[in-house]
Amino acid sequence: MANRIGLRIHHRLPVVLAGGVYPCSSSYSVTCAIGSVHPSLSKALKQWTSGGGGGRAPRRLILGLGVSFWTQYMSMAGGSVGVGGNSFIAFARQKGAVEEILKNAEWPEQFPFKEEDFQRFDESPDSLFYETPRLVTHIDDPAIAALTKYYSEVFPPSNTPGVSILDMCSSWVSHFPAGYKQDRIVGLGMNEEELKLNPVLTEYAVQDLNLNPKIPFEDNSFDVITNAVSVDYLTKPLDIFKEMRRVLKPGGLAIMSFSNRCFFTKAISIWTSTGDADHVLIVGSYFHYAGGFEPPQAVDISPNPGRSDPMYIVYSRKVSTA
Repeated sequence: MANRIGLRIHHRLPVVLAGGVYPCSSSYSVTCAIGSVHPSLSKALKQWTSGGGGGRAPRRLILGLGVSFWTQYMSMAGGSVGVGGNSFIAFARQKGAVEEILKNAEWPEQFPFKEEDFQRFDESPDSLFYETPRLVTHIDDPAIAALTKYYSEVFPPSNTPGVSILDMCSSWVSHFPAGYKQDRIVGLGMNEEELKLNPVLTEYAVQDLNLNPKIPFEDNSFDVITNAVSVDYLTKPLDIFKEMRRVLKPGGLAIMSFSNRCFFTKAISIWTSTGDADHVLIVGSYFHYAGGFEPPQAVDISPNPGRSDPMYIVYSRKVSTA
């Protein structure tokens, strides 16, 4: 029996710290969250939550009031993980529960998200935001180790003839296994200085996928595509996932990894309004509605639940042609 999956919107308000953004508890008030925000954002946040912001309505991603997508289409079967008493966040904390989210999912006929779901608090050009190199990591060491271990288990063996890998939204580090090599490992990112420093890359390209979602490579070029902790910044995800399908070889593997951290002002509204398990559904939907992929699957690789950064994988393969 297929699972009809509903999403619960969690009132997760951000605290901006040195390396990224951490969610406040749902019991925090809007005023508390604004007070916790970096001073450079505090005034702007107060303006948005009071109805300012150039005449636009207060942003949902600040207030956490909900999103305009598939809740009306989908409800959870069985009640064990309901949208009522037991939230998806509690569900996701059970080891192994994330793997069940995409199994036998029954998707709405049409892509259930609206344009506003991909808006961001900061709509200034991404080229400005990423202009300065950030030689930092965006997840903690245990999460990095878990991601590297996962890559080591699913990547083609090092130095396999003919293998090409694309690291999307790449930077100065890709978290690939130590010493991993292929004839072609391409980084596609926003900052050239960061890409130049990435030791695993054999080549790179600088491109803002939110401005131009066309991936600048030939059809059927790559055996694997990775995207580490950056899927939450994509404002045209369906276009980009269709491009991923185009440049993957038949049977090629696409791996999207994410945690609960982000640059809050640049993450899309649908992401900042929802919880970890909801994010699994969101990324799974990108694969489903892009078409040409096998049913997406999820893996929870969180190394120390509740004690270090969570880490999730949603992956799929391009459908093989006959």
